[in-house]
Amino acid sequence: MRQQTHKRGRFTNKTVAIVAALALGGGGAAIIAANASASGTKDPGQERTLSARAGTISCPDVGQKLNDVPRQARAEVDRNLAELDSQVAGAYQRMARKEAGPDSVLTTLQQQRAATLDRIGIAIGRTAQRPAGLEKMSACTMQTDFGGKGGGGGQGGNQQGGNQQGGNQQGGNNQGGGQQGGGQQGGNQGGGNQGGNGGQQGNGPSPQDFVDITKVQPNVKEPQNQNGASTGSFVSECGVNEQAIRNSDNVIVAPGVGNGAHHTHDYVGNKTTNANSTNESLAAGETTCSNGDQSTYYWPVVRVQDGTQEKDANQLGGGLEGNVGRILTPKSSTIEFKGSPVGKVTAMPRFLRIITGDAKAFTNGTANANAHWSCTGFEDRQLTDKYPLCPEGSDVVRSFAFQSCWDGKNIDSANHRDHVAFAQEDGSCPSGFQAIPQLVNKITYEVPAGETYAVDGFPEQLHKPITDHDDFINVMSDQLMKKAVDCINSGRKCG
Repeated sequence: MRQQTHKRGRFTNKTVAIVAALALGGGGAAIIAANASASGTKDPGQERTLSARAGTISCPDVGQKLNDVPRQARAEVDRNLAELDSQVAGAYQRMARKEAGPDSVLTTLQQQRAATLDRIGIAIGRTAQRPAGLEKMSACTMQTDFGGKGGGGGQGGNQQGGNQQGGNQQGGNNQGGGQQGGGQQGGNQGGGNQGGNGGQQGNGPSPQDFVDITKVQPNVKEPQNQNGASTGSFVSECGVNEQAIRNSDNVIVAPGVGNGAHHTHDYVGNKTTNANSTNESLAAGETTCSNGDQSTYYWPVVRVQDGTQEKDANQLGGGLEGNVGRILTPKSSTIEFKGSPVGKVTAMPRFLRIITGDAKAFTNGTANANAHWSCTGFEDRQLTDKYPLCPEGSDVVRSFAFQSCWDGKNIDSANHRDHVAFAQEDGSCPSGFQAIPQLVNKITYEVPAGETYAVDGFPEQLHKPITDHDDFINVMSDQLMKKAVDCINSGRKCG
């Protein structure tokens, strides 16, 4: 195990209070209470706000099933897919406000979804064959197992642990995050399945979502480059969103729909990105990147649950959808493009869109999950379905290694995934795909000692760490992209 220096083996008293609460397997309110006590603050209303809930709504992810939508129908289909998300959010709010019981909420939601799914079928049917079985995706269930299909330590970690960062870009690693970092350590430290569901307004995170990073075994393997590998790199310095450019839109998944994400994103790079952005508007937009890179890079904000009322506390995408607490500005953000371990890379097309990770992995399962959490000084151990508790002097790290293979034709696809792919276990691209520069984004946060934190997310996803995700639209000029490719293919480090 790597020797740690400058206080990295020592926790503060506040952090010890968190670990003690986790080890006892208490509910979400217990962990918040421990923080308040440790920090010397008391908020008699806070524990009531953060009381446990009965469950979360789990619905079929229609968008992932629609991989063959005619271009003429995509705008209408995207709007209706966004409406499905709004319906779930509305149902979640009615349940949280106790306006109706779970059965009544689910019945109403099924009726709403059935009508919307019918509209999707009609839109596609105008120019292609109507998808079969849409109506079967209207029913939702109430999920009460907070280990979850995507949140359980073993499953989430085994499938994705070590992915990308561990060198197995697609294949996963049985040690990475699952056995050591997720299920085994997370269960012991977080109280296993005993933990309740408190946290942000009663919808997470919960104690079993956290693990002491010093208890996790190293699980990262360094990739092995073959002859002819492209070993260079290209960096865009774009800041940490010091200007607080944020919104709850998602122009890739829900173009033209305000609050399409139902959670708040940090933006660096292109300053103009919102739901109504077009290729033309992005190409004309100013950027925070020092090299003129107009690409848009955005990810969900991280908040600490310290009782702070952010300006979005009473807004959709914020407090009204369970995203509460003080938004942390990243301490650092590194945007780096890397090469292929087996050969040269080719230029990305301008306006290529890539989403990595799955914002709905808690209810969808881990097939598209690609979250990586760690601490500075401990980055040889990566977690996918746990938040790390870092010792004093160590910062929380989120890292994203994007898909590095492109189909050579499309800048997007109907489900926003099929036009790109991860490299195979040997580093080569799947048949029909070609290697492009791989975006690797690393973000660090100085989380105040003794505070819990969580990533923003859809309300039904309970702020699980496995739902972390990152979004990118390439708006580099052709000249800048050529420079990046030349640097990477020639083995130079640029930017």
